[in-house]
Amino acid sequence: MESAGLIAWLFIGGIAGWLAGKIYKGFGFGLIGNIIIGIIGSVFGGFVLSLVGFQSTGMIGSIITAVIGAILLLYIVGLFTRNK
Repeated sequence: MESAGLIAWLFIGGIAGWLAGKIYKGFGFGLIGNIIIGIIGSVFGGFVLSLVGFQSTGMIGSIITAVIGAILLLYIVGLFTRNK
């Protein structure tokens, strides 16, 4: 992956994490935590979708993939760290 593509994914992942925290209230980890989880989740989402044969194209496809991955990862992390 070229450096411009990596920077774009980091940026999209950060925004996706912030957006996932807004969408999925109650599972947030603060602004910085959500951004970090968003970055990891966007890469995770892209990887998982590529395994099943789906390739996101364009900026909108990348954003959708990143947000879905961030929401899923935020949910999964929230399940393990949430106080019962």
